[in-house]
Amino acid sequence: MFSRVRNARIALVAIALAVSTATPRGQHAESAGATADRAAVLAAMKRATTFMVEKVSYKGGYLWSYLPDMTRRWGEMEATPTMIWIQPPGTPSMGHVLLDAFHATGDDYYYRAAEQVASALAFAQHPSGGWNYIADFAGEDALKKWYDTIGKNGWRLEEFQHYYGNATFDDAGTAESAKFFLRLYLEKKDAKYRVPLDKAIKFVLDSQYPIGLWPQRFPKAAAAPLHGMPDYTAYATFNDDVAGENMDFLLMCYQALGDEKLLDPIVRGMNAFIVTQLGQPQPGWGLQHTLDLLPAAARSYEPKALVTHTTATNIELLIRFYKLTGETKFLARIPEAIDWLDKLTLPPGIAPAGRTHPTFIEVGTNEPLYVHREGSNVVNGRYYIDKNPKGTIQHYSSFRRIDVAGLRKHYQEALNTPPSEVVKTSPLKLGAGKVPLAKYNTVGQAGDAPKIMAALSAEGYWLTPIGYNSHPYKGDGSKTVQSGDFSQTHVGDDTDTSPFPDPKLMGISIEAYIRNMGILIRAIDPSSK
Repeated sequence: MFSRVRNARIALVAIALAVSTATPRGQHAESAGATADRAAVLAAMKRATTFMVEKVSYKGGYLWSYLPDMTRRWGEMEATPTMIWIQPPGTPSMGHVLLDAFHATGDDYYYRAAEQVASALAFAQHPSGGWNYIADFAGEDALKKWYDTIGKNGWRLEEFQHYYGNATFDDAGTAESAKFFLRLYLEKKDAKYRVPLDKAIKFVLDSQYPIGLWPQRFPKAAAAPLHGMPDYTAYATFNDDVAGENMDFLLMCYQALGDEKLLDPIVRGMNAFIVTQLGQPQPGWGLQHTLDLLPAAARSYEPKALVTHTTATNIELLIRFYKLTGETKFLARIPEAIDWLDKLTLPPGIAPAGRTHPTFIEVGTNEPLYVHREGSNVVNGRYYIDKNPKGTIQHYSSFRRIDVAGLRKHYQEALNTPPSEVVKTSPLKLGAGKVPLAKYNTVGQAGDAPKIMAALSAEGYWLTPIGYNSHPYKGDGSKTVQSGDFSQTHVGDDTDTSPFPDPKLMGISIEAYIRNMGILIRAIDPSSK
């Protein structure tokens, strides 16, 4: 649960090979000599999936985690029984693993379950073609009530404190949903799935700025300043791989569908990374930039700043763009950015163990900025920025681990590879349909399949630590600061609905289901790497 909480990850986008397509049905079929172990794996997969589809799903949609008795449930925040979550590892992530299971087994049950996911996502799709973090089958009034109660009181989750009524690219919810519809359409070329797919493609194209980047939310909603900060949702956004995920989706569509109109948006998107890199002495990037290309602030704990982990991610993406195009312009200014990151390495004793760099760098000075908070809830509390590395907030780290040596190695490897070599597998150079598309989307590392099967309960679920808990909504926070020190906790007083660590809380986890299904798929198809 909450493994993909915003800014807790640095996800490098696999630009070229990220989508599954249909595999000939003959390749799905089980061999006549299937072993008993294979039969046991198949039975475990089916039992676990049947439980998820029949006991956990709500109208084809999913959240992130549930108590075994279903009395409470969560996405990134606590949800109501009629809600579904779009952010991974939510509803579209379930769709992807169900398609993966169909590819591995040939069992049409998984395809039908994926179609139920598609029905839920079609319901949740905004008229513009994108998706919000969440949807509620009880209707928009119910969703607005959730925003005005649970959402509004999540002190550290400012993105849920206002109902925008539009769609978001944040946290890959729109990208994951769009990729799922692409995969599902390719499976059997069912025309009914081309409709939401085409809407999603149009959404990505309509929302792209001329410079090539995308806003965090679209269509533009009425400005919603929060906590004295301007509305940030229209800024050109790198945070949480907004630009990379959108280009990844467009490239997959080009690979699979051969739509030439997608090439220009992809090229503009790649070039935007060059244009938005600042000049010396700060050749990096921010989480988001204004439309005049300057770093901008977002939430009240995301100051106007250059950002080290965003810069590292963008360096890796520029290397990928070189491999897609063979154009050395994408490598030209990488050394500047790496040298800049190297200079920002913190001396011993400042960063926590395992961290090497400050997250935020002040524009104009190259000095670190650190985030603190005071108060006890969203009503009486506030975040503030200074240059003191002591006592920083824990739910959004002021420190990052940046592998400068690894970045130099990746850059040098790319530089040493001639353009004629790097583009040999590029779908942009070879054309649509020339590059094989991945069979699986969610299958990760191999694991102990017998242990996984043994841990499956008689009812058909894996009881696992959820990892987080939250205070149930009990009313808006008080203007009076409650006693206690909440400056470094994940949650404030008992009116704060933000999630907080709870290693003892056990339940049913979508993330655990996906991980375990991946291990079982690897057990019956070792090629699913």
